[in-house]
Formats: sequence, structure tokens, C-alpha cells
Amino acid sequence: MKNYLSKKARAITPYTAGEQRNDRKYVKLNTNENPYPPSEKALQAYRALQFADLKLYPSPDSDVLCRAIAQAENVERENVFCGNGSDEILALCFPAFFDPDGEGAAFADVTYSFYPVFCEFFNIPSVIVPLKEDFTMDLDALSAARAQGVILANPNAPTGIGIPLNKVEEFVQKNRDRIVIIDEAYMPFFGQSAAALIKNYDNLLIVKTFSKGYSLAGMRCGYAIGAVSLINGLKCCKDCFNSYPVDRVCQAVCAAAIGDQDYYANRNALVVKERERLSKELENIGFTVLPSSSNFVFARHKNLSGAEVYRQLRERGVLVRHFDRPRISQFCRITVGSKEQNDALLAALREFLR
Repeated sequence: MKNYLSKKARAITPYTAGEQRNDRKYVKLNTNENPYPPSEKALQAYRALQFADLKLYPSPDSDVLCRAIAQAENVERENVFCGNGSDEILALCFPAFFDPDGEGAAFADVTYSFYPVFCEFFNIPSVIVPLKEDFTMDLDALSAARAQGVILANPNAPTGIGIPLNKVEEFVQKNRDRIVIIDEAYMPFFGQSAAALIKNYDNLLIVKTFSKGYSLAGMRCGYAIGAVSLINGLKCCKDCFNSYPVDRVCQAVCAAAIGDQDYYANRNALVVKERERLSKELENIGFTVLPSSSNFVFARHKNLSGAEVYRQLRERGVLVRHFDRPRISQFCRITVGSKEQNDALLAALREFLR
């Protein structure tokens, strides 16, 4: 049979998402979803939608949502771009800001594993900079790397380690001659966003998502904040691919959600509180836990491999994430769930550790 696929489709290794198993009921702590529901205001916005309006295309530039984001982030409307999840926006960044014949995109060796996939898909050279031995970001090495631009996940994934805002600003200042893209997917659990810096640095783009801090992973919506020139670059690439990316339902629900800051601040504070408790409990039963600023922890046991911890938990109905990759194969990434979910995880761990 003839193979009709392109050389790229035959050769590329795609991003692997966290498994979604349905062979039994699991305590699902492998995809960093928020354990708490969206706000009541988001639900009211959903119920207020006119079903008949779905025959019409949505706003191509998500105007109402972008205005709501601009108000929440204290920026202008023209500084905001929306897309189908932060992954789509990150993907658009590669053709918008990097050239196939350029010096490439620089990012850490242990970070969000979609970055190298995007590089390969868009034929962008990648410049890999190792994390330090303690798994913190080597900002000096990233600054010294010859690349067209830099991508930072802050807090980083899968380590969960955050970079303080003052260090981020120093880094952006040091790299004024090239673009700096900061992926702040987990920022709601850290609280040191660099969004306000876009007013002073036209080389800075901040990418955020509604999936984590706003409990709307099922909506698939994200946004970017940056100088007008950067936002226009994203719009140009978006309109070469899909002029209507964010649907009517998503725009309405997310606009309501981002306007309910008190609700989400309260719920995300509960996640942070559980994160600290979970970290201590894991340490008490023999795990080393990296200092996390996100809604997950990255942990390894002194006597068991990461693959074994993952397997034993799955057999007991608890899903966590294991990456069979250099430097981190001994670790498991564990989403911070509700108190009940975390207790179930700890009970399963204690059972097989005996």
C-alpha cells in the first residue's frame, strides 16, 4: 500500500499528553487539572448563552474576552491575543518570531516537552540549555546562548520551580535585543506574573491559560499579553491558519471567569495549602520533593524508581505522570488534588511502601 503521508508526518514524534484511562475509576493526578469547579459567574455566563446564536461565527478576535482579560491584567485591549489554549498560542509563536534559517529558539533541557516538538514541526533550530544540578533555570546560560529568542516556563514544568519576578525582569532586560516568551501556565499558584513588565519591554510576550488557575481545562482557551507589534505577529499567523479560533461559548465563559478574581484566588489558595501539606507528607515517607510553585509536585523516592512508583499507584487506582527521559526518569509528577484525592494518593503510597 502506498504511503500518502509527508516525510514530516512520517518522521516527527508528537507531544504525548497525560493518559486518559477509562478502564476503571481513577484518582486522576496526572494532568494538572484544578480539583475545584469553575466559578458560579462562569456557569451563569454559560447558561445565559443563546443557543440560536451558535449558527453565527464568533468574533474573530475575541473582542469581549480580550477586553475582560485586559481589565484583569491592567493592560490595553490591543496588548491581548486569544487562542484555543496556550498550546495553540505557543505553537503560533514559532512561525511568528523564529526563522527556519535563524539561530533558533533557546529553552531548557527539562521543561515543557511541547517546545522541541514545535521546533521540529516548524523547522526551527532548537538551542537546548541544561538546568542546573538543583533543577533551577540557568538564566545566565540562557542569556549567553546564541539564539533568536528564549522561551521560559515559569513556574517550570515538570519541575514546578518558579523564578522570582525580579530575576525575570533582570533576564528580560539582559535580553532586550531578542524576544523572550514566558509561559505562565502555572502562575496562578505562584503569584509573581511578569505581565506588568510588557509596558516597559517590547521584547516580552507572556502566555497564560484558563486551564489551570481558572478550572476550565475543558474549554481550551489561552491568551498572550505583549507589545502591539508582537500581538499583530500572532494575529497574522493565526489568520493564515484559523480566523475564528475561540468559539462563542468559550469567549463568554472565560470572560466571566476572569472577572471573578476573588473566587479563584480563594480556590487556588486551597491548592497551595494542599501542595505544602502533600510535599511534607511525601517527604515523611521517603520522597525528595522539589520546591514547587505550581499545582503539582515533582518527587522521587529514595528506594524506588519513578517507573515503579507510577506502576504501583496505577494498579491501586491512582494516576500520576512519569517521564522516561534523561535526568528526570526517577521522578513522578503529581498533581495537587483535593484533600480527599491527596489522602487517597498517600494511602496508596503507604500501602505499597510497606
